[in-house]
Amino acid sequence: MKTQQLWFTSPGVVELKEADLEPLQQNQVRVRSLYSAISAGTEMLIYRGQFPTDLPLDSSLQPISMQPSTYPLQYGYATVGLVEDIGSSANQSLLGKRVFAFQPHCSLFNAVADSLVVVPEGIETLSAVFLANMETAVTLVLDGAPLLGEQCLVIGQGVVGLLTTRLLSRFPVAGLLAVDSYQKRLDTAQQFGAEVYDHNLPADRERLKSSLAVKNESGGADLIYELSGEPAALDLAINLSTYSGRVVVGSWYGTKTAELNLGGRFHRNRIRLISSQVSTIDPALRGRWSKQRRFTTTWDAIRSLPADQLVSHKVSFNEAAEAYQTLAQSPDKALQVVLDHTE
Repeated sequence: MKTQQLWFTSPGVVELKEADLEPLQQNQVRVRSLYSAISAGTEMLIYRGQFPTDLPLDSSLQPISMQPSTYPLQYGYATVGLVEDIGSSANQSLLGKRVFAFQPHCSLFNAVADSLVVVPEGIETLSAVFLANMETAVTLVLDGAPLLGEQCLVIGQGVVGLLTTRLLSRFPVAGLLAVDSYQKRLDTAQQFGAEVYDHNLPADRERLKSSLAVKNESGGADLIYELSGEPAALDLAINLSTYSGRVVVGSWYGTKTAELNLGGRFHRNRIRLISSQVSTIDPALRGRWSKQRRFTTTWDAIRSLPADQLVSHKVSFNEAAEAYQTLAQSPDKALQVVLDHTE
């Protein structure tokens, strides 16, 4: 049985390659892909060649961690498909079910049954591709722990930033502000309930400081999320944080480094930098927040998600190279790009 796999072969180049699918093992199921989402953050670092080669790409995801961090390689972690066949010792009830898999882009694949997440009834198939990014947004909110009456700022309105903004809009915060440089993202953030600012515009930068009452060491946001993927934004977050403010760093910079001014506001205001990564959770919460609880919370958030506002491009899998070019060359025109395996 054949499968079409997407490979990153060198910076800026992806290719579809046909491969033989290995025989189904007893504990595995065979899944035919329906949709897979391209990550405009981590995955585009792979596409651009801006990833570290001395670390696993993601040690928590088996299909990815088993390969070397050098070209050629496969990547992707948001595939929704249909279970077509099932091994003798796997859960037989999975046959015919829609499932989410942390799986690199391909048309057909075998997976250990326990690694799959069944898509609940009532969730649209296209919406289900947001599971990984929405779980990230849920983890970010848990790490930041927004409080009643706080000023919250989200820097970066890519898909994860927009999902985080949408979750924060449910909290009784005093202010919800969003920063980005692309109008399409800012328009969506505004629809999600945020007050938006274009960081490329000097007038907007001054307006943002005024909204947060930033003057010398005073003023600023209580809770800031740095989700832009740009190291310089971390210094901006520190400059916009209030006394004892929290800056949650959800960006993965790959090989890029951040130049920070850790004098002035950072020390005198006792600002806290919090690292956030979806494969783990704050140790203080682990006793109550199991993986299953996070998935339940994530699916509940997806139920009300307007996927049509976030999926800007749905591209045939056979035209995947064009999809990556769009994200690389015209990021201002794209939100979530999805590869369609049904065509």
